[in-house]
Amino acid sequence: MKIFLSSLQWAAFILVGSIVAPIVIGVEFGLSTIEIAAFLQRTLFVLGCAALLQVLFGHHLPVAEGPAGLWWGIFIVYAGLASSGALTEVAALRQLEATMLISGILFILIGLFRGVDKIKRLFTPLVTGTFLILLVAQLGGSFVKGVIGVGYLTDSVEPKIAIPAIIILVTTILLSRSRYSFIRSYSILMSLGIGWLLFYLLGLTKPLEKHSGVLALPKIFAFGIPDFTAGTVITAAITTMLLLTNLIASVSVIENVIRNQTGATSIQNFNRSSFWAGINQGLSGLFGAVGPVPLSATAGFLLTTRTVEKLPFILANALIIIISFFPAFTSIAANIPSPVGYAVIFITIASLASLGIKEYHSLELTERELFIISLSLMVGIGCLFIPSAAITHLPNVVMLLANNGLILGTVVCILLEQLFKIKERIQNEKE
Repeated sequence: MKIFLSSLQWAAFILVGSIVAPIVIGVEFGLSTIEIAAFLQRTLFVLGCAALLQVLFGHHLPVAEGPAGLWWGIFIVYAGLASSGALTEVAALRQLEATMLISGILFILIGLFRGVDKIKRLFTPLVTGTFLILLVAQLGGSFVKGVIGVGYLTDSVEPKIAIPAIIILVTTILLSRSRYSFIRSYSILMSLGIGWLLFYLLGLTKPLEKHSGVLALPKIFAFGIPDFTAGTVITAAITTMLLLTNLIASVSVIENVIRNQTGATSIQNFNRSSFWAGINQGLSGLFGAVGPVPLSATAGFLLTTRTVEKLPFILANALIIIISFFPAFTSIAANIPSPVGYAVIFITIASLASLGIKEYHSLELTERELFIISLSLMVGIGCLFIPSAAITHLPNVVMLLANNGLILGTVVCILLEQLFKIKERIQNEKE
């Protein structure tokens, strides 16, 4: 029973963190309801496969895979290009398929030639802490708006949605802090069920879409044959490096959480993780899905539920794959009220900030470290407030970087720390 409930909770966590991106992207590209459902199906299939490949052959950790925020942003940028007339929707989607295939090849090459080890040295507690704080800052706005119902039924705050969603948020917090370990372990699953039922009783759930056919397999090259261009190569190269930093940071954080809870120690092989990440990116391009990335939010999930065993995680992802074959189940999964999903995961995201602060506390903070932290956070958080319309005239690559405070702030932190280390090394050599 414990394994069953833990698996169900993992599956709920994965679903809640995965269904929003395909739906939003589909709307941006003007896809029909049936096309969006198929896009969601393919994304869930790829995410389930990606997580299984990594836990069995890659980093060997229970780390949920979700739609990469960076890929999400790139899809939205290409949707903007299509709406402006620079590309057709079909051409944009085919170029995105090509970009993910190229990214997969680059990930595999980096893993085979053991290039990750050099990059891993850059991810000190200072960098990891900054990454986590910026991640919460970047996700915070979306989660607050999601909880109060902005974009669910209308684009304004709806008290009839916000009030029950906030009640679910408070319920999740109370359950996760319960004195009973059973309740703490399944707080997310319980809150999701209570929230879904509450929204249903209040008449706030959306009607289920009817689908013809019982079984549907994911379609290969759903948007057509990939369109390889110079732009896709450049975008893929930069995206791969940024996703690699995300991979290292996310897995490192989750590894620390598991080590603190179990006392188990392991030597992580990030080259192997990079290889399988390449396979996963390739699957995304092959099936026309949103590219996956290890979810840092898994650390918060593990802290909240204390479920670190691999078996429930493996069973949950197998369930996600099976669900993706059945349009009826995919439709039900997509019917989870988004305010409930945001409310249930809210505390999980918030707990990432505490992990970031703990990373800082593990350091001997001098004026140098404080300077690096403050400047990196200033750049990263400041980028979140740049209006998208102000940078639409810039090259795609520059536009993506300027719009991603998480990555830009992390890169600034890495550069500053390395520059100070080089300066210190030169001074020591002179002495």
